[in-house]
Parts: sequence; C-alpha cells; structure tokens
Amino acid sequence: MKPIWVVDDDQSIRFVLERALVREQFAVRSFGSPREVLRAMADGDTPQVLVSDIRMPGGSGIDLLAEVKQKHPGLPVIIMTAFSDLDSAVSAFQGGAFEYLPKPFDITTAVELIRRAVDESVREGEGEVRAGETPEMLGQAGAMQDVFRAIGRLSQSNVTVLITGESGTGKELVARALHKHSPRGDQGSKGPFVAINTAAIPKDLLESELFGHERGAFTGAQATRRGRFEQADGGTLFLDEIGDMPFDLQTRLLRVLSDGQFYRVGGHQPIKSNVRVVAATHQNLEERVRLGSFREDLYHRLNVIRLRLPPLRERREDIPMLAQAFLAKSARELGVEAKRLSEGAMSALTAFDFPGNVRQLENLCHWLTVMAPAQVVQVQDLPREVLAPAHAAPTTATGPGVATVPSGEGARAGPPAAAAPGGATSAAVTGAAAAASEMAWVADLQREARRRLQAGEPAVWDALTALFEGCLITTALDVTHGRRIEAAVKLGIGRNTLTRKINELELKV
Repeated sequence: MKPIWVVDDDQSIRFVLERALVREQFAVRSFGSPREVLRAMADGDTPQVLVSDIRMPGGSGIDLLAEVKQKHPGLPVIIMTAFSDLDSAVSAFQGGAFEYLPKPFDITTAVELIRRAVDESVREGEGEVRAGETPEMLGQAGAMQDVFRAIGRLSQSNVTVLITGESGTGKELVARALHKHSPRGDQGSKGPFVAINTAAIPKDLLESELFGHERGAFTGAQATRRGRFEQADGGTLFLDEIGDMPFDLQTRLLRVLSDGQFYRVGGHQPIKSNVRVVAATHQNLEERVRLGSFREDLYHRLNVIRLRLPPLRERREDIPMLAQAFLAKSARELGVEAKRLSEGAMSALTAFDFPGNVRQLENLCHWLTVMAPAQVVQVQDLPREVLAPAHAAPTTATGPGVATVPSGEGARAGPPAAAAPGGATSAAVTGAAAAASEMAWVADLQREARRRLQAGEPAVWDALTALFEGCLITTALDVTHGRRIEAAVKLGIGRNTLTRKINELELKV
C-alpha cells in the first residue's frame, strides 16, 4: 500500500500525525509545503491519502487540492486547518475534499478519519467505476457471475432466450448484453436492438405494434407502417413482460417463431423474419400455463435457454459496488462531485431489502446526489423507507388514535420455527419475550421523562439523549470487548461518529 502524505508547515503537527499513523502500521511521508508535494508527484509518486493544511507559507491547501484532483480525481484528500470558518469548509468540499478536519483535533479522530479515507481509496482501486465509464452490468455475487458466464457462452448463438426475474432486476440490460455480444450486435453485423413492453401497450394496438399494418387495414391506418419485427430485421427483438401478452396474440407470435415469417395487419404477403427473440417476464409462466392464460407450446418455444436474474436482496454483497457506480453516474449527469456513503449509510443500504431491486437503488442514488446535504452521506440522510424495516408488520388499531406495532424479532417474517413446548413455536416465544422486554424499557423511559418534565428540569432532551447514547456505546464496546470498529458496525454508525460521541459524552472506555 502507498504511504499517507501529510502536508503542514508546522513541524509538530507533522511529527504527531506521523507517530500516530506509524503506530497503526501505516507508511507515512511528510512535506512542509505544497510545492514539495507537487514536485514529488511530478516524479511519479502518489499517496494512498493526502492530508493537507490550508494556510501555509509555501502555498494554499485549497490550491493544492485543485491541482491534485485534476491529475488524480480518485485520490482522497483530507483538509485540516486551525481556521474553522465557513469559507474554508465550503471551499474544501467544493474542491472535492474527502473530509474537513478542524484544528485542534483529537489524534484518535484524525487517525480514524484517515483510515476511512484509506478504505475508500482501496475500494475505488479495486472496482469503482472510473469517470466516463458506463459498464453494461456490475456484480460479484455468484448468481450474477453465472449470468455473465451464460452471456459469454451465448455470444456466438442466435438461440431464443427467456429472462426471468423480479421487476427492476435488469432484464433489459441482460437482453442488450446478449445482443451486443452476439453475431447480430457489435460482434457481427450490428443489427438493431428493438425493445417493446407488451404489458404497456393496449391490446387493440399491440398486434399493429408487433407486426405493422397496411394502409386502410383499420380506421385511422392512413399509411403503411412497419412493426417491431420489421424494425428489428437482422437484429434482436426484446419482448418484455411476455407473460402479459393477450392469448390470441400468443398464437401469432408462436407462428412467427415456428415459421420464420409473419403478415402485417391487413396484409396478404408474408414477410420473412430475420430476428432473434429475447423475452422476459417477472411472472411464473409455468403457473400461467397451468391456469390456461399462457400457451404451453409458446412457453416451450421461448424457454430454450432460461436466465434467472436474482433479486438484489439475494446479492447484497453487490450493493456497495452498485451504489458507488450509480452515485458516480448521477454526479456525471448533473455535473457535480460524486457523493460518498458513510459506513453507517452503506450498512443501512446493505441491510435494506430493495423491493424495487437495482432500479430502486439507482433511483435512490440519484435522489441522494440531489438531496443529501453533505458530500458524505450519513445514515440520517437516507429516505425514511430505507431506515424503517421493510418487513415490519402493519399497525393494528386498538381504539381512536391508538395503535400497537409488533416489535422485536417476533415481528419479522420468516420460515416457521421448530415447535416449542406447549404448542407454541420457539420464534413466537422469542418474539413475545423481545416485545415484552422492549415495552418494559420504553415504559421506564416514559416514566423517567415524565418525572423530569414535571420536576421542571432544564434540557431534558439533551440529558436523556446523552444517557441513551452513552448506554448504547458502552454496551456495544462491552459486547465487542473494546473493539471500536466492530462496535460501530454493530451500532450502524461510522467509526468516526463513534469516536466523536465518546469524546463529546466524555465516556470512560
């Protein structure tokens, strides 16, 4: 790993930071001015993380930040200064600084911040999308690797493919990749890729959309129109949501796939079909065949090769990579600096089930790019639906204005548990105990809040919040045997936040 570079005209600051970082097994290189840093970079050296003061006799840290970001946009830069004013902070973040560290700083806080910047740098180096790149698909999960391998094996084939998966999993992306890497795409004749959502077009218009129509075929048909099959000649036709296709049109589609030709609406001359069909659905086609709403012969004709796309909740290890890519993409589209996710925010996203799958994650990242107040997205910046448990049971009214919400593990959906004595399941017993325990401490909190409020104590909010946060932190550190990083992960907050809270609350840990 490359060294951490520290730039400060104050030798004592350089010495203290260098000693602290060396104790944490980091390599360190110190500089007294920005000019020395630029000379080192001109010689081909680069750091893992750059930590720079703002005001130095040899130049400005903000100017150094601008030059470094121009040459190395992915390099994390931490700006530190004794002048903790708004202009300095705004200039640092607008220039793309990773974080702003006001002096005097707690050395533990500084080291934790540098460690987080190192983690960010390593992640970027291992797989973050570089500016200007738009990969077709991303995924390290085993299920996605299977999809990639299947696309590779089908690269020289024209076989019909059926893609299944929930809405938002990226079925059209797979269809486009199949086309691009096939003899009809970039690897061959470069035929067109034409997509149509059969569920989004009214039944009366769908036949004309697919097969075209002759002039005068029906009221309003004032000119001959080519359908999607003709438009896709020599290329690939993607039929999305094929499970919603009307039954009578399924017969016409089957005839095209079987005979390789079709007729326009109102036409009498057969038209040769030179099209590869890729179909997709989020529905269970086997069930629809059983119910008689989908033709069994068409199902077998489409189901030559099937690719199943996993929902995002089955490939949670891909969420950090996808989130970084989507944040970078949104930043490029809006012409702004890409936002970064704190450890706590990333943990919250990874724990969320994403019912809308990858599409929902992409929309969320675009929302964060526009709405998150700071360059580093914290847990509290995430929308409410991400922070609220997606599997929470609905509230049950017990009277006017009164509702009870099941809580604890017993409220989580899951498979049946093993039977417990007395006929109750162990899950139900555990859930009831958890709910009872939660209600007990909530009742204690209410009584304590009422006592303090009725006694007229000042700053009740601050006092109880400090007690609550202190209890959480000390308990987490006790559970992790003093390991701060592990405690922060368990609490769902960043390591830097944990250290800051310990200092603010003056906890003895």
